[in-house]
Amino acid sequence: MQMLDSTILNTSLPTIAKDLNESPLNMQNAIISYVLTLAVFMPVSGFLADKFGTKKIFIFALILFSVGSLFCSLSGNLTELVISRMIQGVGGSLMTPVGKLALIKTFPKNELLKAMNFAIIPALIGPVLGPLVGGYMVDYLSWHWIFLINIPIGAIGILLSLKFMPDYRSTIIDFDLKGFLIFAAASLLLSIALELFGNTVHVTPVLTVLLLGFLMLYFYYRHASRDNNPIFPLNLFKVRTFRVGIVGNLATRLGISSVPLLLPMMIQIAFGQSAVTSGWIIAPMALTAMFGKSAVIKILETFGYRNTLMVNTFLIGLLICCMAIPVIHTSIYWYVPIIATLGFFNSIQFTAMNSISIADLRQYHTSSGNSLVSVNQQLAIGFGVAFGLIVLKIFQGDAKLIHNEIHNAFRYTFLVIGGLTILSGLVFRRLHFKDGENMRSKA
Repeated sequence: MQMLDSTILNTSLPTIAKDLNESPLNMQNAIISYVLTLAVFMPVSGFLADKFGTKKIFIFALILFSVGSLFCSLSGNLTELVISRMIQGVGGSLMTPVGKLALIKTFPKNELLKAMNFAIIPALIGPVLGPLVGGYMVDYLSWHWIFLINIPIGAIGILLSLKFMPDYRSTIIDFDLKGFLIFAAASLLLSIALELFGNTVHVTPVLTVLLLGFLMLYFYYRHASRDNNPIFPLNLFKVRTFRVGIVGNLATRLGISSVPLLLPMMIQIAFGQSAVTSGWIIAPMALTAMFGKSAVIKILETFGYRNTLMVNTFLIGLLICCMAIPVIHTSIYWYVPIIATLGFFNSIQFTAMNSISIADLRQYHTSSGNSLVSVNQQLAIGFGVAFGLIVLKIFQGDAKLIHNEIHNAFRYTFLVIGGLTILSGLVFRRLHFKDGENMRSKA
């Protein structure tokens, strides 16, 4: 449901922007507000699951996400849509980490990679159907239906959860409210700074907000070093695989995250094609991701985490750069093999990064480590979307460089984010050749 929602929205943004009398390039608020709400509230997920049980929290998250979807469909302007997306985000912030936590607590580490991989494959149906369903709904019904479709899916999810979802709790419950508020403030301020950077010509307020964000991170560091049970213990970062996984996730997604938004936008704005056409071009990305999931365990067993992540990141960056090759007169279907190949390697990348992050965590760090991985992932996606659109706006504003053709602005943007992705692969050099072996054995 979550993956369907995000991919449907990417292909539908230009149409929603037109209906709400907004520029398509200003519609990032609808995506970033959702992602940032996820990042802000995800730290609470572990505590709530420990206190009330994974089953109750997961069902509550499904209900909240469905209600938020209903409000999205009723939105009459961008502000209402952003607020509704934030309600969705609160539901989503509990849904993914709690579901993942249930898996982590059910399976031993030597079976966890296979279990996580198996569990994500059905979810990949969402990104396959999302661009297509979104395209057809927007062109033949109305954009409101891209949110209404979540309601029956949510109802099915609730019924299945009542029957199958395990109910894990913890006897040791101590929520670090002060740490949560400081960390949430830091996340918000850093994200707002990026948003302001994309929408203002004045540098001073941006730098002020950015400085405040880093100041709050410093306050959190001081708090965590003194508190007996901080929401994210600092000794998590003493685990090398966790540290590399967190930094690598952030660096790599900064380049990758904006592609599923920029490509449909380019196809509709620069090439003047319909939402359905952009949906058909994007859909293979998710289809090949399924093949990536089925191949990733064998690849990790053969080459190990270090080699896989370094080579895979380079290939992803190269493929993103290849999107800059077609000129305006080239057939848009030139993008299909690129996007299909990219989907395969993206799938391997995300599975490898997420599993290496938790590979060496102790049992008592499972909840906090899992929550921080999820928070980091959502912040990285939010930063990536904002960064991609900021670069696009910079190139769009230079009429001489792009020869008054917005297509060239998209091409240069793909070169920048592709180059950044290639460089991010250097982070994974910090891994040792044997890292992650406990995740691979018996897999």
